[in-house]
Amino acid sequence: MDTPSNPQWFDKEAGFTTRPYAITGGRTIPSRSDLTLITQVVGSESRTDQETRREQPESAAILELVERRPLAIVEIASYLDLPASVVRVLCGDLADRSLILVKKPGLEKSTPDEHARVLRKVIDGIRKL
Repeated sequence: MDTPSNPQWFDKEAGFTTRPYAITGGRTIPSRSDLTLITQVVGSESRTDQETRREQPESAAILELVERRPLAIVEIASYLDLPASVVRVLCGDLADRSLILVKKPGLEKSTPDEHARVLRKVIDGIRKL
């Protein structure tokens, strides 16, 4: 795991040394309702390194992670060893300031019946071999 730019807030064995409620200022609900555990987060092209340096260590770590590739909120929480609820609040704050972009998960277009039909076709094709 990459450590944030501010190493005094990070202990190699213990992880972040600040309590979750302090990280979010006591907030437990994100400012946006579209942030689910599987919401994809990606870095914003307009973000500057100076903006990243001004962030608290946990938010800076999120920005560093998502500048490489899109990640789900639950993946970010896992990489940073933070509760997903904290990551949701922080991502909401970052999205409100346009430092990250969020992509809602798409609706499942296929139904279980369609999956079963495809599997049956695959099994029938294998039997014909």
